[in-house]
Amino acid sequence: MRDDDLTVLRLIRSRKVGPATFHRLIAEHGSASEALRALPEIAAAAGIEDYNTCPEGVAAAELSAGRRAGARLIRCDSPLYPPALRQIEGAPPILWLRGDPACLARDVVAVIGARNASSLGLRMARGMAAGLGEQGLVVAAGLARGIDTAAHNAALPTGTIAVMAGGVDVIYPAENAVLAAQIAEKGALISEQPPGTEPAARHFPPRNRIVSGLSRAVVVIEAAHRSGTLITAKNALDQGREVMAVPGHPMDARAAGCNALIRDGALLVRGAADVAEALAQVTQARESAHPGRRPPQPPAISADVPAQAARQARATGGPAVAPSGRDRGGPVHLERRILSRLSPSPTDENDLIRDLGVPVSVANAAIVALELEGRVTRVPGGRIALC
Repeated sequence: MRDDDLTVLRLIRSRKVGPATFHRLIAEHGSASEALRALPEIAAAAGIEDYNTCPEGVAAAELSAGRRAGARLIRCDSPLYPPALRQIEGAPPILWLRGDPACLARDVVAVIGARNASSLGLRMARGMAAGLGEQGLVVAAGLARGIDTAAHNAALPTGTIAVMAGGVDVIYPAENAVLAAQIAEKGALISEQPPGTEPAARHFPPRNRIVSGLSRAVVVIEAAHRSGTLITAKNALDQGREVMAVPGHPMDARAAGCNALIRDGALLVRGAADVAEALAQVTQARESAHPGRRPPQPPAISADVPAQAARQARATGGPAVAPSGRDRGGPVHLERRILSRLSPSPTDENDLIRDLGVPVSVANAAIVALELEGRVTRVPGGRIALC
């Protein structure tokens, strides 16, 4: 494209122009400026009367809003644009970025899952993300509650990308404002939406395609049978990405989606070492299929079992998700929070209490009450599970 940012923005923000139409118009007319000139005539031929392209003032206001937010506009013809994302059908013509654009050039693995994650799921997400970071990989997710939040937190020291459904300056959920600020300092926040955009339901499916499009692989940790997480997994399959899933207890509804993915052919993974080994095999297979071509080499990957065991040990005692503060909802609210974090698969009681972020005495009282009601049961080894 031989255009300035204003012209490119005007084209993608024009009515009835989405990413696929944008790329088709560029291919047919050679530039955004020529496509803008042709749009009214194209619309008239399609029976759309009084069609107007996006006014210059609207696009200029978006550029100004981006500058005020400390964000950077990255176009799909820029060397800073993520190479993997450029390959997908309907790639975002532009991205707004807050943070370090160098993250976008590294190999990425998405770690996603349930918002109402169990304590076991959160611990798995932390261990998975930390392990992938140690392998030199960047962890991507959508800044949602639960698995996404745990993965971002664990990957902060090594690099993480949060893909936003709204503008890069509109943090959702609001409780992740501190995390988002940390990601902007150490990783990257990106969005195809204009700065200042409040996230709406229609924004999440397009956001999900970016999460998978950025990534070499998508790892799913806890997902209900019908969930947005599975939409991301489907996007990954359509985009030719590797789909991997952590198995869960067959009685836990939060594991139904993961178990179904594995049944249908997704790779079963138990930790970062499994993901690393699978990516190494994919790279080796591609090199064998194209011996004359040398694709960009992935980071050095090791599937060393003792190292993985050490990572898992660190994960169980590592930093927890930031506590939500003093429980203000009373005993009933705390009991609901406990139940939401448990599954029929036993969870370490200490991990559960740490995730709750309340005093041990308060948590123990609620657990005893649930045990007396027959809703939870203690098992050997200081663990607890749903009845």
